Amino acid sequence: MNLPLQIVFRNMGPSAPIEAKVRERAEQLDRYYEHIMSCRVVVELHHRHHHQGSLYHVRIDLKVPEGELVASREPGQHHAHEDVYVAIRDAFDSVRRQLEDYVRRRRGHVKLHELPPHGRIAELHPDSGKIGTPDGRLVYFHKNSLVDAEFAKLDIGDEVRFVEEMGELGPQASTVHVIGKHHLVS
Repeated sequence: MNLPLQIVFRNMGPSAPIEAKVRERAEQLDRYYEHIMSCRVVVELHHRHHHQGSLYHVRIDLKVPEGELVASREPGQHHAHEDVYVAIRDAFDSVRRQLEDYVRRRRGHVKLHELPPHGRIAELHPDSGKIGTPDGRLVYFHKNSLVDAEFAKLDIGDEVRFVEEMGELGPQASTVHVIGKHHLVS
């Protein structure tokens, strides 16, 4: 980390064992991603309730290039956070998942969902037609390539999505779906 780890205790005195656990978990994050700029951890003892013990709230603010990751583990209704080490574990697990996602995005390993090829019916013939694509190409399709639609009910300009293959005479659509009210966004 570029800046030293900050550990803040609220509504409780400092604790060497708790601080050691926080330092250990922060070092694991630093080993995973060496470009962490700073890490601030707040360990807070919430007010006591008559029916349950003390509950701990742990918040982690992690500064990284081009962003900040925040994990906050509220005690909630369950009693798991009566143990400060469970609250610390949960908060660090949460920020670790966020850091892993951040690193994947930075490295470009995020899976992008591509839109299926789509276009509009440009030509209709007795047993076939052509689809005009947004990039200006024409893709041939046969009436047997239509899925859940009747060829006779197609009109020029109807929106379709399709699976494109290379045929004997060029690109062709092997599976053509007429797009109803669910339009694709490009």
